[in-house]
Amino acid sequence: MKAGYTWVVDADLKSYFDTIPKEQLLERVKEKVSDGRVFDLLEAFLNQEVMDTAKRWTPEAGTPQGAVISPLLSNIYLDPLDHEMAGKGIEMVRYADDFVILCRGREEAEGALERVRQWTARAGLTLHPVKTRIVSATERGGFDFLGYHFERGMKWPRKKSLKKFKDTIRIKTKRTNGHSLRVVISDVNRTLVGWFEYFKHSHKTTFPDLDGWIRMRLRSILRKRAGRRGRGRGRDHHRWPNSFFAEQGLFALVTAHVQACQSLTR
Repeated sequence: MKAGYTWVVDADLKSYFDTIPKEQLLERVKEKVSDGRVFDLLEAFLNQEVMDTAKRWTPEAGTPQGAVISPLLSNIYLDPLDHEMAGKGIEMVRYADDFVILCRGREEAEGALERVRQWTARAGLTLHPVKTRIVSATERGGFDFLGYHFERGMKWPRKKSLKKFKDTIRIKTKRTNGHSLRVVISDVNRTLVGWFEYFKHSHKTTFPDLDGWIRMRLRSILRKRAGRRGRGRGRDHHRWPNSFFAEQGLFALVTAHVQACQSLTR
């Protein structure tokens, strides 16, 4: 995108895992797998019966979504698409069934989309008519991809990613938590460190509000233990200032982001 590929085909395969043609998938697996025993095991896996209450049936197409091997099978099936796009000089980024195509102009993006539409039709797949779209990453609106939201040349966690993150922190910072503050912070830090490692490429405005929100959750625990109601606010910022939580070992997203940026510029 920094190189000028700012027109994006935000593609979505409709019910991908449910619609992969089995015979075509197995043919592509044969190109990768020479061990007959492994192939027989995969074939049995794809043809296993499904039970729903008292009904049983064998799906005519697809691979079980959520199964540990399904992402690998999806990669094998879409591998020819990768090579076709690369052969035409088209920039595509794909992870399992999620992919975006990056172009220098709208006309080029429309051509790339038509090429993908033709390929998916031959492969027995369908692009979602509503979710598949062409957008400019330099304008308002943008697009989501692999947990990030890209817009106006910037990126930050998409709404679903932030919600999932906050839900996890809420569970770990309930006011009724009976553990010591240091134990609570240690538990919170495990989430913060892992989350930051993935989202550290976000715009710098992402982190101050999250740091403040997390400290508010911790102040609310301390406030309840002091016999007060409600969440941490007002004078609680003086009772337990930011430096207090730093001394307790709380991982600070803002500080970590500054350090990450410094290491990238060295």
